[in-house]
Amino acid sequence: MKPLRAAGMLAVSLLAVPGLCHATVYELTAPDAVLFGREERVVTQYEDTLYDIARRYSLGSEEVIRVNPGMDPWLPGAGRQVVIPGQRVLPSGPREGIVVNLPEHRLYFYPKPEAGKPQRIYTYPISIGKMDWNTPLGKTKIADKRKNPTWTPPESVRKEHIANGEPPLPAVVPAGPDNPLGAYAMRLGLKGAYLIHGTNNPIAVGMAVTHGCIRMYPEDIEELFPMVKVGTPVYLVNEPVKIAWAEGQLLLEAHPPIDAQGQTTEPDLTVFEGLLETALGESVVAIHWDRARTALQGARGMPVLVGLEAESGETVVPAPEAPPEAAGEPVATGATAPAAASQ
Repeated sequence: MKPLRAAGMLAVSLLAVPGLCHATVYELTAPDAVLFGREERVVTQYEDTLYDIARRYSLGSEEVIRVNPGMDPWLPGAGRQVVIPGQRVLPSGPREGIVVNLPEHRLYFYPKPEAGKPQRIYTYPISIGKMDWNTPLGKTKIADKRKNPTWTPPESVRKEHIANGEPPLPAVVPAGPDNPLGAYAMRLGLKGAYLIHGTNNPIAVGMAVTHGCIRMYPEDIEELFPMVKVGTPVYLVNEPVKIAWAEGQLLLEAHPPIDAQGQTTEPDLTVFEGLLETALGESVVAIHWDRARTALQGARGMPVLVGLEAESGETVVPAPEAPPEAAGEPVATGATAPAAASQ
């Protein structure tokens, strides 16, 4: 299969790649653009940790650790090459307001475009709910915003702290460095106290560690907060498998799925293959099933080239139950009408 060409591959242009602690911001240079960013490599300094590097590049710690297996996240050592997973596919669905893709542990913000200017995208890593504190799905909105919020721990959270042998929580935690909401909070229009907020524990951003809320790096929520108005729509989606077309080439991005409690689980290959087939719809595509299965099962969160757009008259072959014997030959799948490249 031919490699992706560097020139002309993306229909989204990079506005700024943060050198230190801020959102990645892109402009959509085409209305149907779905793929943006780039994969990078950086070399560690002696004092670096993978947690430091993740925050520096506006990434969650887990997504950096996942694509650098076998590397000690606390002591990677000097002179080590670290993969920075900076290329990604936009989630499907509306391009307005805030879109949170829970398996990806990532928030996308689409501000209203200015007249005559392309749409911008701001994207940030997040933490989501853990265990029985799962983050809900569906459409909602920003119902309220607070700077320097106080936190009133629910009775269930106070009992959890005591059960875990931790000191009892006060009835109200004032604003300040000990407040787990950080300096900014935006309440969602859902039943219950669901917030998008900062944190006093930034190392955990990118993990399923919150009580159902959406937690952001302090510098990220500080940037997002003034851009978001009360009433902004918020879409909470569960999309572990995403695809993009780049000049007739099919890229697949898979993330570890989450269960009903918001916990990351091992990918079920059969389920993921079904999600891929659904995402492809009526497209005719020659898929390299070895690569596709490896990408689905690994769920590393990085776009991988897995297929080519097929000719309209090419014979359609369903997905095999086992990888094809000719590992180098792509297999056609889908319906008879080819889809136009959305990229």
